[in-house]
Amino acid sequence: MNPHSLEWMIQKQIISRDIHDKALLDALLKIDRRNFVPDEWKELAYEDRPLPLSHRQTISQPYIVALMTEQLNLNASHNVLEIGTGSGYQTAILACLSRNVVSMEFVPTLYKTAKQTLAAYNLANLTLIQGDGKKGWKDQAPYDRIILTAAPTELPILIFDQLIENGILVAPIGQPGYQTLLRITKNHGNPVETPICAVRFVPLI
Repeated sequence: MNPHSLEWMIQKQIISRDIHDKALLDALLKIDRRNFVPDEWKELAYEDRPLPLSHRQTISQPYIVALMTEQLNLNASHNVLEIGTGSGYQTAILACLSRNVVSMEFVPTLYKTAKQTLAAYNLANLTLIQGDGKKGWKDQAPYDRIILTAAPTELPILIFDQLIENGILVAPIGQPGYQTLLRITKNHGNPVETPICAVRFVPLI
């Protein structure tokens, strides 16, 4: 296996860390992370580390993308909301595994770049929206699954309210510099939190 190839990334950073879902692994192989990394960082595209985007945003490390996706427990019937398109890498993975994805990005430059990158994949089940994601997107609610790729200091209730009963929301929540990745299910309208691991994400803006 060629070191620092896409296959190497999946084997060494994903499978070796006990993520084995075939549909997820197939999506990671189909959606090449290198295509979503800025030119000056492409040589590091398959390393297990976040990489800078513009406006102090980042593309998450491959393992965290895989872990968050795994925690969503997606299937082909799911309607998904993503808050924080960023590079569009996580967005594309979600679109490979679900019926419909709505992804919101606050920063206009990131939105335009992600839209251009994602166009090459012809993902017909994907809607990109440039706007404030802190209120979610009611037009296509309710959602079976919701994912936040930037960190609020507490659970955004306006977003959680758009989740179906028994749905799953995955998000990093906490103070800047240190958060806990949480898997939150809706039980009789209330959030039930399961901590996954400690993480460091950019703040939700």
